[in-house]
Amino acid sequence: MKYRKSVLYVCFGAVVLLASVLGAQYGKQVKLQREIAEKIVRFHVRANSDSEEDQQLKLEVRDAVGALLGERMKTASDRAECEAVIRASMDEVVETAEHVIAEEGCSYDVTAQLAAVDFPVKTYGDYTFPAGTYEALELVIGEGEGHNWWCVMYPNMCFSDSVYEVVDTDAEESLRKVLTEEEYREVFTEGNYQVRFRYLSFLNGLTE
Repeated sequence: MKYRKSVLYVCFGAVVLLASVLGAQYGKQVKLQREIAEKIVRFHVRANSDSEEDQQLKLEVRDAVGALLGERMKTASDRAECEAVIRASMDEVVETAEHVIAEEGCSYDVTAQLAAVDFPVKTYGDYTFPAGTYEALELVIGEGEGHNWWCVMYPNMCFSDSVYEVVDTDAEESLRKVLTEEEYREVFTEGNYQVRFRYLSFLNGLTE
């Protein structure tokens, strides 16, 4: 009996210690995410549905809006200027999306806003961004219930001659200039921010 109690005490202590360590790590990564979010602007396109047609339409809208904003974003030297370009272009963003949708024979409504948007963990090229709230140009097609597409608008990681899925060297250098070395190295290169509570599975939802 005493042996069993000792084992239980040891197990309980281990669980408490593990929870404490993971809690501290989680808190550190939440802080890191918030610091990153203060430096970037994301681009988020939500499809009407997951049908093949709606998903293809989403990409066509993405490309058209990318062509519109890509050249204008070259003048943005910081996040504030990026946001100013987006706000000044908002009506044209919606008109461009609506034009693409109409050409494809659809009649979906389009809404666009620069807003605080909640994102799960997302990977873009070789870079994985932690879950959390980010400023984003959010473009919603129709019901907006389909899988979305996203990238980082500032610093420019998605607009070149067109919209790419692969992050090029210029985009990597732009990201390095915006983030601290720790943020770039530990978060985007190694993905150390992503806490997984393997032994306390009920805590996993905190990082999803």
